[in-house]
Amino acid sequence: MTKKEKQKQFLSHFRDSHGIVSFACQQVGITRSCYYKWRENDPKFREKADEIEEETIDHVESKLYNAIDKGDLTAIIFYLKTKGKKRGYVEKAEQSISVKEVRTEMSREEIIDELERLERLRDEQ
Repeated sequence: MTKKEKQKQFLSHFRDSHGIVSFACQQVGITRSCYYKWRENDPKFREKADEIEEETIDHVESKLYNAIDKGDLTAIIFYLKTKGKKRGYVEKAEQSISVKEVRTEMSREEIIDELERLERLRDEQ
């Protein structure tokens, strides 16, 4: 069997298994490292594998929406925690800190002062 035939067979099993690499590898008789080499060295193969992974996400996402439509509270909460963050559906506040100046040394006192400043900022939120 040629490499292209093995790749085609792999992709068929990959789709059937919803993107489970080890299952598809076993079915074709290749190693996981072989699969990853194919991905790395063959842009067309990588594109097809990526499409299958996206199809799998679409499939699972449709199951989530079905569960939400049926009133599944766990699915609703999961959705809001992942997609509703901007509306406040989070368990903890997320902070981002930007550093304007890069310094290689700080005195002990400067470190303590900075930690206290950051703690005050956190408490204000």
